[in-house]
Amino acid sequence: MPGSSETKNSKFERQDGALGQPVVSARTKVGNRVRSSLTVDFGETENCLVVIFLRGGADTLNMLVPAFDDDYHRFRPNIGIGKSLPLPSSGPGALAYGLHPQLSALLPLYESGELSFVQAVGTDNLSGSHFEAQDQMEHGSTFKGGHVEPVSGGYLGRLLALSSGPLGPLSAVSIGTNVAESLRGAPSIAALSGIDEVVLEAPEAETAAVSATLAKLYGGCSNKDLAGAASSTLQMLERIKVLGLKQKQESLAKVNGSGIAQYPDSELGRGLRDLSSLLKAKVGLKVACIDSDGWDTHFVQGNEEGLQAGFIKDLGSSLRAFQDDLGPLRKKVTTIVLTEFGRRVYQNSSLGTDHGRGFTAIISGGANKGGRVIGAYPGLKEDPSLTLAPTGLSVLIDYRDFLFDVMKNTFALDEELASVIFPGNKYRQIL
Repeated sequence: MPGSSETKNSKFERQDGALGQPVVSARTKVGNRVRSSLTVDFGETENCLVVIFLRGGADTLNMLVPAFDDDYHRFRPNIGIGKSLPLPSSGPGALAYGLHPQLSALLPLYESGELSFVQAVGTDNLSGSHFEAQDQMEHGSTFKGGHVEPVSGGYLGRLLALSSGPLGPLSAVSIGTNVAESLRGAPSIAALSGIDEVVLEAPEAETAAVSATLAKLYGGCSNKDLAGAASSTLQMLERIKVLGLKQKQESLAKVNGSGIAQYPDSELGRGLRDLSSLLKAKVGLKVACIDSDGWDTHFVQGNEEGLQAGFIKDLGSSLRAFQDDLGPLRKKVTTIVLTEFGRRVYQNSSLGTDHGRGFTAIISGGANKGGRVIGAYPGLKEDPSLTLAPTGLSVLIDYRDFLFDVMKNTFALDEELASVIFPGNKYRQIL
């Protein structure tokens, strides 16, 4: 935009033809109507998918605790969770899992059937590299011949690129200063560092006049794509301004003792609070990504208290506040928590854990049938054949199957799309 007017601390990307090929390439007949099998009609749903990524490789064995397994306590004499919160049994003969005490905020969600765990999820990556494992997972690729196979864009970007209609400027949001790699290839992406920081930079008394001038300028633009993008952005800025004012009012109400959801004062807590505001304002949000950093616990990890316990408490409290804040919308919003890999089974000499393989994912809200632990328990025996590769909880569920099932249930996807969103993967239903 001309002059000194610009968006502050935010980034907007518009990508046309992101995959370099048409996505409508096949049609199928369902009953008496014909529909495109390789498109997704996001316009018919208010459903949304929120992805929380725990950066650094979270030790989920200390989150969903196999309290029944003697090997767990034997391998972790100093960092194991000895006083976990028992999860209600999901049926006869079910294993007696426990929760880390700092995840107590999530226990009511599990008991009410709004939250579930999916264990032994992971990639086929044996490098032990944070960068490679994160890159592979966010792009939806496979590990072959000692490297991550290249694939165009991110898996969420490929999902959104299948839209049968136009998407708004806030259809895909990445909380933070950078765009999440998983969103690369989406028709439009907004990277927001915070609702209150996304403003039209102009003197406060002149903001409305500047917006009106820009709207008039771009409204007469002969380039319809540019005019449409500018108009959508200005509308988005105005809506975010309203949301920022509302958040300030809610903060004042919280100080005065109202029932506003109590978010932790952390990056994750503030980010989820912003996402809740966007969702309640019905800005057309379909997919959102947010990170939680610091989960690489090689040293003095702790158990019920300590380094990792602080991160776990932030995660549990933030996710619970988000669910409470959404209210009735929580049935339309599916939130998942994942990480690039788990940790080794045994504690190391520094009372921490080293890079491992499988991890436990979390699903809450949406169409999730909660109150259960999904997936077989693989046991905690280290694989002696992997002497030079990271071991740990075995990977029984391919991360792409888990992610596609979540997307399928959230947006009513056709199973044909599994090979489009995750090329090269032979989809197997998990959920």
